[in-house]
Amino acid sequence: MLNWEETRVVVTGGAGFLGRVVCRKLRERNCRALHVPRKADYDLTQEPDVVRMYDDFAPDVVIHLAAEVGGIGANRAHPGRFFYANLSMGLHLIEQARLRGVRKFVQAGTVCAYPKHTPVPFREASLWDGYPEETNAPYGVAKKALFVMLDAYRREYGLQSAVVLPVNLYGPHDNFDLQTSHVIPALIRKCLTAVASGQDTVTCWGTGSASREFLYVDDAAEGLVRAAEMLDTPTPVNLGSGDEITIRTLMELIADAVGFQGRLQWDPSKPDGQPRRCLDTSLAEARLGWRATTSLEEGLRRTVAWYRRQAVLSPA
Repeated sequence: MLNWEETRVVVTGGAGFLGRVVCRKLRERNCRALHVPRKADYDLTQEPDVVRMYDDFAPDVVIHLAAEVGGIGANRAHPGRFFYANLSMGLHLIEQARLRGVRKFVQAGTVCAYPKHTPVPFREASLWDGYPEETNAPYGVAKKALFVMLDAYRREYGLQSAVVLPVNLYGPHDNFDLQTSHVIPALIRKCLTAVASGQDTVTCWGTGSASREFLYVDDAAEGLVRAAEMLDTPTPVNLGSGDEITIRTLMELIADAVGFQGRLQWDPSKPDGQPRRCLDTSLAEARLGWRATTSLEEGLRRTVAWYRRQAVLSPA
């Protein structure tokens, strides 16, 4: 078990959606030497910047959360950038961790790494049984390559590491940009905009038949910190709620949460993405003593309340 009071930690992406909660949980564990490299100061896709970051902070533990990521639309628009940025960041960070004798490297993976037709619930053993869903394959494959790199570095160099595979995350401070956001913030914004403008119809991508599983950001952060504390080898561990829901039912929950009473319209010309997603989280419970504690209904309520406050503060 790590003694956080005596551990120098770098959290890449620590100012972001998941990272800010991970940093809060580390501070609650009395982590005193916590560093968050900002993109304006360190471009982690560039090796010289990664070298300088390690020189400046000399971490014992690196928790790598920084990523270029988005919903289906963003993945379709930027497959090359998503592959390059996510692979190059991890490549440079892991190599420098090895060269400097970092005590542990923690890699946040993604449910997008799973094969398109993985049997539900997704078990970690199925990770290599096929190719990911096409719209997010460049992102998912880049992350999978880093899992292989960490395993190779453990076997050749003894680098201790941990890998977690969170399902789709949501919560306060998420990205609500309609062009780049994931499904929950996009649908919350669409419904709130419709209520504010008096629209009686909201149009959603796809058929609504695809299923997803969603994990509240605080639950994900707790699982990730426990992985840093308790895991030493990069055997992937799922983090999820264990509850599967169709996008159509999710949309109905969101409409109810924001008070939209109009018609939900579906656009089947847009892709549904992977047909189903739901994780088996028994390994996380067995190895980390972790399970999600926030229901989707409660998490949506908190997320909608947070976004309403931002809309009041910044009407534009």
